[in-house]
Amino acid sequence: MTPEKTISWHEANQQYLVRGIAGVRVEIERSMGESPRDLPSPADLSPLTPPAALDTLCAALELTSFERKILLMCAGVEMDSSLTALYAKINRDDRRTEPTFGLALGAFADAHWSALAPSRPLRYWRLLEATPGEPLTTSPLLIQERILHFLAGINYLDERLQGLLRRVPPAGRLAPSHEDVARQIAAIWSVEDGPSRAPVIELCGEERTGKRAIAAAACGMLGLQLHTMTAWALPHTGAAELNNLLRLWEREAILNSSALLLECDDAESTESLPAGALAYLIESIRSPLFISSRTSRQTANRAVMLFDVGNPTTQEQADLWRRVLQPVYPSVNGEVETLVSQFSLNSSAIHAAAGQVIGDAADRDDAVGRRLWNACRAQARPRLEGLAQRIEPAAAWDDLILPAKQKEVLSQIAMHVRQRSTVYQTWGFAAKGTRGLGISALFAGSSGTGKTMAAEVLANELRLDLYRIDLSQVINKYIGETEKNLRRVFDAAEGGAAVLLFDEADALFGKRSEVKDSHDRYANIEVSYLLQRMEAYRGLAILTTNRKSALDQAFLRRIRFVVDFPFPEIDQRAEIWRRVFPEAMPLQDLRIDRLARLNAAGGHIRNIAMGAAFLAADSGQPVRMAHLLSAARAEFAKLEKPLTDGEIAGWV
Repeated sequence: MTPEKTISWHEANQQYLVRGIAGVRVEIERSMGESPRDLPSPADLSPLTPPAALDTLCAALELTSFERKILLMCAGVEMDSSLTALYAKINRDDRRTEPTFGLALGAFADAHWSALAPSRPLRYWRLLEATPGEPLTTSPLLIQERILHFLAGINYLDERLQGLLRRVPPAGRLAPSHEDVARQIAAIWSVEDGPSRAPVIELCGEERTGKRAIAAAACGMLGLQLHTMTAWALPHTGAAELNNLLRLWEREAILNSSALLLECDDAESTESLPAGALAYLIESIRSPLFISSRTSRQTANRAVMLFDVGNPTTQEQADLWRRVLQPVYPSVNGEVETLVSQFSLNSSAIHAAAGQVIGDAADRDDAVGRRLWNACRAQARPRLEGLAQRIEPAAAWDDLILPAKQKEVLSQIAMHVRQRSTVYQTWGFAAKGTRGLGISALFAGSSGTGKTMAAEVLANELRLDLYRIDLSQVINKYIGETEKNLRRVFDAAEGGAAVLLFDEADALFGKRSEVKDSHDRYANIEVSYLLQRMEAYRGLAILTTNRKSALDQAFLRRIRFVVDFPFPEIDQRAEIWRRVFPEAMPLQDLRIDRLARLNAAGGHIRNIAMGAAFLAADSGQPVRMAHLLSAARAEFAKLEKPLTDGEIAGWV
């Protein structure tokens, strides 16, 4: 006895759909008084397991038996050639091979006029399309291509949404704190009666990757797919286009059991989005919705559950590092504590950094730690486009000519940055509050005394990125914009604890003024906001100023280190002159003792040395005192300072 052949669900679904169309054709032929052919048996129409796509769609969109038959009438045009001939015969026109609502109303015993209403599923969910401008009952009906393919068992995202939405893959293993958030969300949504009643889940914070992973994990627990869309993709042209988008998405969410993650992280405020579009979507959408944003966005009529999402905790990051590194580099686990004390990375960044090192051909353990550190720097490197310039630190301690007292303070700054994890976390200072944990330093002194070089030395010593903040881009005359820019600076730098250098800080952090108008009040708010961020910033923030007296005293009280950069004495200037020339530069008959008489700071000495080098190169000679004299005159003319005879006596 030959065993029965087992067919796939797709084959069974196709057969089920064809039999359903045949059943509709039979009813139409009977209504015309004709004897139907190929009568389907009741067994032919028995439900499938899992359910056929037709049954799934009808149940999900709540179609009545009559509406189901209309849908099959339209699908039959594409799948049963005998139906097109039948429709042409009924319409008495060989060119009109489509069904109509009028035909359905006359052919089926369970017909009801309400099926034609715009609020009913066939038209509300746009399963069918009628010809605009024609009478409703006589207009040809066409099934939408997306629905036809769904009935045939071919499921995909509607092509009109494919440029706007992306499917999020299932979440991998989450940090325990993130896993807990995902479980809370799943519990909230699982007890709600239908998606239209489910509260919006708002995920707030800077950790964008973590928020997406949490949303994907919660959907996985509920058997949902997750799609993401940026808020900037919302239509700009009015409510009609937004309604079309909403209707398409809600239909997809029902057919595919999906939730939407609307990402607003790149939008600074609701005003910067299409007017009212975000609020309208949140209020109107009838599918599970996540909102990802930096800060909470209030809604008037929709329940919202708020969850703050940050990077995994320090311990969770350490555990993840060990889990990733242990199989390959068991002996470098000692580097983990150093990495987590400096860098705050999410799970994907940790995997990326580890993968970069593990894939490297060099396997020496002493090099792995260095390569891990550099990989973490690259992963944590902040994106401060338009607000900061990344400086590659080249200066070392030997390049810095300062009195011993100032060098000692700079060494203490580096030590505080290196040991902050031990003091704050291991020894518990952070548990007593986050206020005052930021490491900040003020470098005060006249131009050219080495403030920027000292920042380079610290960044080089700590092996961290150095960013010089462009104050012209940070300060904005419009109320609230300066704080927004400052927030971008600190938030972007937080993950890698980069060294932030605010050059000429008195321009931004000057004394708070007496409040005479709204601009004075907001200017003071800017200073207060900066004070708060400086105190909470986990990296090193350095401010430089030529006018220490211009800074707000309340601000100075909260600076941990203040380093005064004095104008160099004659012996210090001599040392600067000795070190300013590269080894490869040809020199002839230079008198360092006489050069040191010039009252110039280190930055100006460097400018003079470089100017003399160009003069010497152009004349094809080594650098001589005459070249330095010409360069010194040009530099002092630029500074609008006279050169005294005592300063340049004996140069030539």
